[in-house]
Amino acid sequence: MVARAKGYLCHIVMPSDQAIEKSQLLERHGATVERVAPCSIVDKNNFVNVARRRAAEYGADDKSGTRRGYFVNQFENPLNSDAHYRSTGPEIFQQTNGHIHAFVHGSGTGGTIAGVTHYLKQQVPGIMSFLADPQGSGLANKVNHGVMFAATEREGTRRRQQVDTLVEGVGLNRLTRNFANLLKPMQGDSKGKCMLDGAVSVSDRDAVRMSRWLMANDGLFIGSSGAINCVTTLHVARRLGPGHTIVTILADSGQRHLTKFWNDQAMVSLGHDVNAPATLDIFEQQ
Repeated sequence: MVARAKGYLCHIVMPSDQAIEKSQLLERHGATVERVAPCSIVDKNNFVNVARRRAAEYGADDKSGTRRGYFVNQFENPLNSDAHYRSTGPEIFQQTNGHIHAFVHGSGTGGTIAGVTHYLKQQVPGIMSFLADPQGSGLANKVNHGVMFAATEREGTRRRQQVDTLVEGVGLNRLTRNFANLLKPMQGDSKGKCMLDGAVSVSDRDAVRMSRWLMANDGLFIGSSGAINCVTTLHVARRLGPGHTIVTILADSGQRHLTKFWNDQAMVSLGHDVNAPATLDIFEQQ
């Protein structure tokens, strides 16, 4: 949308296992979308590496130098987290009047959780920040135990490339520059603690259950990353107890997940119950 408003061409590269409606929406906004097979970041055909090449290729034959491609590099570009430090964090602080005890979010590029956590920890003494992580991602284990590992990485257990989950948009088995900044202590912290206070690994089963519960009880039609944020928020609420304000962000709409996460037939074929739980007690204590 920004590219359209500015008069730029926009070329987006994404993994082909993402819901098709995501690329269709981008195309309706005027973007060129290139879907590539999922593979490791070390592979030259990983979507990030392909995007980098496409930016370099654009205008390469233009001798005048007036046509140039720009690679946003959202996973490693610190301007990503900085934008959330300057906008999303202050917005949350203002809307809660500073009365906030915990922030919960997942990590795709790491920009949102890094920027918001950094800002709020400077403004609110004692505030806690928790990572919501899908199954198959190694980030939760990295935060909780210092080792990048996911149970699905065991030999012979992986079903698909990258993070073994039906949740889209969050979870990795590598550290991005934006997320890695969270593992460092804040300036002036004599204890040397990282900025995250814990992480919850959310199963696909619980992500599906939470999405259906929210639709049935609150009329919220959210996507998979929003669902794991809510599951983690529930666990944090149980940990902190009544009287605490916990903030998360529901960044994705269910409208972008109609053919996969919100396709009941597809979910049932994977062994998931798509009926709304009768109670939140069904989510196990962590």
